[in-house]
Amino acid sequence: MSLVEQEDAGALATTDAATDSRAARLMKRRSRIRLYEVAIWIAVIAAYFVLPSKMLILTEIAILALFAVSLDLVLGFAGIVSLGHAAFFGLGAYVAGLLALHFVAEPVTGLVVAGLITGLLGFLTSFLILRGSDLTRLMTTLGIGLMMAELANQMAWLTGGADGLSGFSLNPIFGVFEFDLFGKTGYVYCLVVLFLGVMIMRRIAFSPFGLSLKAIKSNAMRAGMIAVPARKRIVTAYTIAAVFAGVAGALLAQTTSFVSPDVLAFHRSADVLMVLTIGGTGYLYGGIFGAILFTLVKDALSIVTPQYWMFWIGLILVVLVLVGRERLNRWVDYLPKRMAGREDDR
Repeated sequence: MSLVEQEDAGALATTDAATDSRAARLMKRRSRIRLYEVAIWIAVIAAYFVLPSKMLILTEIAILALFAVSLDLVLGFAGIVSLGHAAFFGLGAYVAGLLALHFVAEPVTGLVVAGLITGLLGFLTSFLILRGSDLTRLMTTLGIGLMMAELANQMAWLTGGADGLSGFSLNPIFGVFEFDLFGKTGYVYCLVVLFLGVMIMRRIAFSPFGLSLKAIKSNAMRAGMIAVPARKRIVTAYTIAAVFAGVAGALLAQTTSFVSPDVLAFHRSADVLMVLTIGGTGYLYGGIFGAILFTLVKDALSIVTPQYWMFWIGLILVVLVLVGRERLNRWVDYLPKRMAGREDDR
């Protein structure tokens, strides 16, 4: 090799090293805990002390938030719209209920088993969504959800059918923390699981894997041209999302000690999509913001107009999308861009 070639190779290696170093610094900046994230977790912890009589609705918010964040991992990052995400939520609920009824009543064990089984279902069904366009994926996920709901209804010998699954109780968490009548232990339990789930998914989202998902969402063909295995990435993300959706369903079963076919109903998938529409997609915390707003508005409307609260929810959603869509987007994007944009542009 000539001297000129050696100098060119050295310069190229230096450039590559500088690029890798800059990319590593950028990745580190993106993964930092932001101020608004700290504020969210302080607020949800403070709610335990400030709202002691609202433990049940706070628990519902925490469960819905975990469910929404799991969907955001595939919708906001990989761009896969699902109308059957409730299949994993419902399966997780039934697994946790059946496990407590017939085998082990330890809550954490139920969460782990529910997550593993729903992850297996997510892995097996993920290959179906690799085919066709977005419309095909919508219909495929919807079909999976409908089949799961009908199976739960027909297998009455196992699931209790339309009457639901009941008659099970849970042991104290780790043998120490016993569930109380007022739901305080249940809320703390769900909050801890939500925190751990969000931190795990946040780590995934702000890793090279998460960035590759965004590249696939932007242009799958172009991502394939730069050696990003789109099919494998989608299968992995869909499986992970199924795991956390199943964990959310298991939390619902454990905190209510009851499971009905309603956990597999279509409205569960529709609700979680509305939550992400309200809170925003692509930064995970939209699932938490949306769950808080959706649950509080639904609770208030069901008190004011018990018979027509669904009408008002639909009307609010239409107004937000059609009339105030730009304002909604600015509100959704404000915090993440405000907190992350300055550092990422350096």
